[in-house]
Amino acid sequence: MTPLWTAAEIAAATGGTVHGDFTANGVSFDSREIIGGELFVAMTGAAMDGHRFVPQAVARGAAGMLVAQSVDAPHVLVADPNAALTALAVAARDRSPALRLGVTGSVGKTGVKEAIKASLARFAPDAVHASVKSYNNHTGVPLSLARMPQASRFGVFEMGMNHAGEIAALTQLVRPAIAVITWVASAHIENFANEEGIADAKGEIFQGLQPGGTAIIPFDNRHYDRLRAHAARATDRIVSFGLNPGADVVAESVALHPDCSCVTARVGDHRLTFKVGMAGRHWVGNALAVLAAVHAAGGDLALAGLALAELTDLPGRGQRLRVAARDGTAIVIDESYNANPASMAASLAVLAEVVPAGRGRRLAVLGAMRELGDQSDHFHAELAPHIVAAGVSCVFLVGNEMKALATALGRQLEVLHVADAAAAETEVARLIASDDVLLVKGSNSVGLGGVVAALKSRESGS
Repeated sequence: MTPLWTAAEIAAATGGTVHGDFTANGVSFDSREIIGGELFVAMTGAAMDGHRFVPQAVARGAAGMLVAQSVDAPHVLVADPNAALTALAVAARDRSPALRLGVTGSVGKTGVKEAIKASLARFAPDAVHASVKSYNNHTGVPLSLARMPQASRFGVFEMGMNHAGEIAALTQLVRPAIAVITWVASAHIENFANEEGIADAKGEIFQGLQPGGTAIIPFDNRHYDRLRAHAARATDRIVSFGLNPGADVVAESVALHPDCSCVTARVGDHRLTFKVGMAGRHWVGNALAVLAAVHAAGGDLALAGLALAELTDLPGRGQRLRVAARDGTAIVIDESYNANPASMAASLAVLAEVVPAGRGRRLAVLGAMRELGDQSDHFHAELAPHIVAAGVSCVFLVGNEMKALATALGRQLEVLHVADAAAAETEVARLIASDDVLLVKGSNSVGLGGVVAALKSRESGS
């Protein structure tokens, strides 16, 4: 197998010097992720120095190190490992003919990135590279690029931000041929004057678009005109997607079901009927963005439809679990990875569609939404009508920020407000019963993944 990097290639890309020859089949800056054969990058920061973890990386089988000080292992010595990783990313980008796609948005970007990857992989097996997890920031994007094999045909990269200017830097690094904005909403609004500022920050993705590239934007979003203006500064190839007439990629019919959606869509001159394996109207919109991207990339729309049908298992982003409960089993909808006002509303709408009348209860564990600044109470309280409309009979509210929501709900349903995820885990274990459907959603920092893990352990009887 052709190695991802040789020591000589790493040195040439970073301006470093080789001390002990080696080849690497991967790149990592987390020693815990080393499984053998990787280049370990000793990243440095205000609170952490990756050189401390070189012994662990060696013990776990790292092939070589990218370091700023000599170590007792094969390595490339550079002045600054952080800058060297970015240089390695640029070298990976420039040596590969891969068509690169960039994805950003307030909600849906990781799911859309995964769906684009799966759709293109149907068309080009073993030739699609994508960022893993949510590696979408100033360290994750360079790492994802540096991991891209030279022979890749497609590269799909997620870009995130919580301040203006961050996506501008990331898109100049990726230089995508296709740039997608999934949606704009009030995520990270504590760092912006208003939602228009968030739209402008998302629109930065088009600044790195290659000449003749394609911009893909959400037609149904209230910031559509603003996003289109940003795109028009970079390209005249602008494709809109949405459920409303007028979009370039549009859903002509939609049938929502508890576990999926059936859609007929028009994509340019093509009409496609397909199933989306993830439930909810918001996932129909995501699927249209995916089809727009696949079409712009020259992929096969029919194969993309098959990939979307199989997209049913995204941990933390809608995965369904059947777990042991009192007197039987219950369903858990795992949305524990992240939350903002728009995604909370979308997930509660899915919950409303899941439980047929006369079956079990609808329950929800909702964790605090973070980075909402002085509008936090307002956005939390605004969830109350969505919870009521979803028919939730009992809601577990986690975190101090949820006080405003508890007040807004009053006595409309059973409300248990707890301090942290551990307390929520105890209460849920006590109350969940047969045929219940439980939504678990909150900002990742709240730690609701632990609630899901505890419930999942009941799935196997452990």
